[in-house]
Amino acid sequence: MDTILPGPAQAPGPVRLPGVRRPRVAPWTLWTLRVLLTVHVLAVLGQPLLAGLYLSGDVDAIAVHGAVGSALAAVGLVLIAGAAAYVLAGRGRWWVLPATVALFFAEGLQVGFGYARQLGLHVPLGVLVVTVSVLLAAWVWAPAARRGRR
Repeated sequence: MDTILPGPAQAPGPVRLPGVRRPRVAPWTLWTLRVLLTVHVLAVLGQPLLAGLYLSGDVDAIAVHGAVGSALAAVGLVLIAGAAAYVLAGRGRWWVLPATVALFFAEGLQVGFGYARQLGLHVPLGVLVVTVSVLLAAWVWAPAARRGRR
């Protein structure tokens, strides 16, 4: 924790007190979450590509698109477990767990809308899932992910 010590106006700035450290996340939980979110975002980013292949005439791509979408449900469950370890055992940021749970439910809806051919809901929700997945994957590799809760 930074503490400003009283002194003249030309003091050099914040002084770090000895023995006071910012809490850090348990490394194994952070690395687990990094691997899981990276695998997840790669699968999610493949979905629009597979849909595009289907729309451009490769009719077999839709079967792969459906299989990857269904597999994302399993990946989402493992991701929730990794986020729980990061938050509870690793003392990581609390918002990560509800974010992964919400992403899991959004992906479940996404799969349902896809198989029901509700493209008016499937496509915009897909954009949201991709956006949230990319943001989470980018955040987990940023230095902020290493800092624990206070």
